[in-house]
Amino acid sequence: MEWKLAGMVFASVFLAELGDKTQLATILFAADQESSKLVVFLAASAALVLSTGLGVLAGGLLGRYGNERVLHWMAGLGFILIGCYILWKS
Repeated sequence: MEWKLAGMVFASVFLAELGDKTQLATILFAADQESSKLVVFLAASAALVLSTGLGVLAGGLLGRYGNERVLHWMAGLGFILIGCYILWKS
């Protein structure tokens, strides 16, 4: 197993998910006293696994048919544009 890659992916995704809409929605569902915390956990986990699987599939296809350097630049530019948009709107 590639431990360095696994650590980098884990840390990146974990930090990106903290405090985002997904976590806030999960908190709201779990805060309901009527809801089963186990069901909320399992459903949220399954949704994250499925969405991550789709991301890996899309990344694999883009990596196979696209230029990796161009993809890195596009991703970086996308994050910069999103950041500028958020700063503009705030």
